[in-house]
Amino acid sequence: MNKLFHLQTHPQRHLQMPWHWVQIGLLLFPFSPLLGGLSLLGAAIATWIKQATWIKRRPFNWGLAVLSLWFVVAGIFAYDRTAALLGLANFLPLFFLFTALSTLIQTPAQLRQLAWVLVLTSVPVVIIGLGQQFWGWAGHLRLLGIIVDLGVERGGNPLGRMSSIFAYANVLANYLVIAFILAIGLWIDAFPSRRSQSQSIAEPAIAALSEEPYPALNASTSLNSAWGRWCFLAAVVLGNAIALLLTNSRNAWVLAGLACLTYALYIGWRWLVIAVGIAVAGIGGAAFGPAVIKAPLRLIVPAFLWARLSDELYPNRPVATLRATQWQFAWSLAEQRPFTGWGLRNFTPLYQAKWQVFMGHPHSLPLMLMAETGVFATLLLVGLVGWMVYRGVRLFLSWNPASDPLQQSDRLILFTYLVAFLACSLFNLFDVTLFDIRINVLGWLLLAAICGLVERQQAGARNFSEEPG
Repeated sequence: MNKLFHLQTHPQRHLQMPWHWVQIGLLLFPFSPLLGGLSLLGAAIATWIKQATWIKRRPFNWGLAVLSLWFVVAGIFAYDRTAALLGLANFLPLFFLFTALSTLIQTPAQLRQLAWVLVLTSVPVVIIGLGQQFWGWAGHLRLLGIIVDLGVERGGNPLGRMSSIFAYANVLANYLVIAFILAIGLWIDAFPSRRSQSQSIAEPAIAALSEEPYPALNASTSLNSAWGRWCFLAAVVLGNAIALLLTNSRNAWVLAGLACLTYALYIGWRWLVIAVGIAVAGIGGAAFGPAVIKAPLRLIVPAFLWARLSDELYPNRPVATLRATQWQFAWSLAEQRPFTGWGLRNFTPLYQAKWQVFMGHPHSLPLMLMAETGVFATLLLVGLVGWMVYRGVRLFLSWNPASDPLQQSDRLILFTYLVAFLACSLFNLFDVTLFDIRINVLGWLLLAAICGLVERQQAGARNFSEEPG
């Protein structure tokens, strides 16, 4: 395990302690949100103390400050002020964490290290999920109150859909989509011939930086070790893919397929693009094609795929449980109060009053935000996030691996984070998973990593350092 992962040094010595806390916190987080959260909070506070000047200078953080104030003001006019106040916990602490992490994370090597942490933690999650589905694993593990509080539902939640240590299958699906995409990126990057080619040319620079999260491919590291690491990542990718199928999440299936296509285009595997395209066309035709097409395709495509996509797996559902109904209701709320919204966490009581059905959210984050915080706040948040993603894409396009082989791996890890964050964002277009703190933190972590790398590259290392506070 020590060859796959070790706590990495930070390029700025005075930030070493919070950087270690972040890595430890992410290792603990899926299994103990309390311990992991405390470690991340400590890292955020320490970073703020040491880097307050840089954090306050960033325009993106000003936008988050304005958004935080708007959320508080909107809560004053909320339908249920208590619920709105509690709802702030899903946003304001994450804004604070983002401002710290986007300053703490500065280099491609750090992005690679965090990807390893998240990929490694997905392994026990998948194993527990497989045990839940095939070996009847179930129970509730509680140690020292809420220090460790994990529940595994027999057969999954909903029944028949893998949920592992998460409360619901869709939440696990969002987690696995992120882990799956990060694992593919590391797997491509770890291919021995790819690593050795760039390493042999740029080895002196890497040794000087001392930022590589796994040993260099030189005389001290055998080719067998490199192949072992690559095979391990291949097994993780396969395990995550199987688990994604077992979550029965349409969102996850589509996003995982798109991610595979994106990677295939990136590395020039046209045969994989064609293969995935044929598979997607076949599954889509079996689910939505005309009778003359879908009848023969349904003899080939497994029923659990096309029936789930076409919603024939769960027919005759009540109108109030349909996403279209929830989306229409959320839109009507936004039309009635376009400026302040109805308050965070207020969709649920309003929907229940209308339909006599409990629904925790409207299965669309933008619509939920428009209904609960107003159109202005939603556009501000989407605009801020969109601007940062645009800057990340612009940095990705500006790197030319042909002129600098060292940037080949760096460019890939940035690409991986962009794909992972966009997948997480698209998932929340048709669902809302931020109420699970683990998914909420992962989403902001991905964006913070992109932001930190962009800021570091644009500011330059000589202007980025700051004396310890």
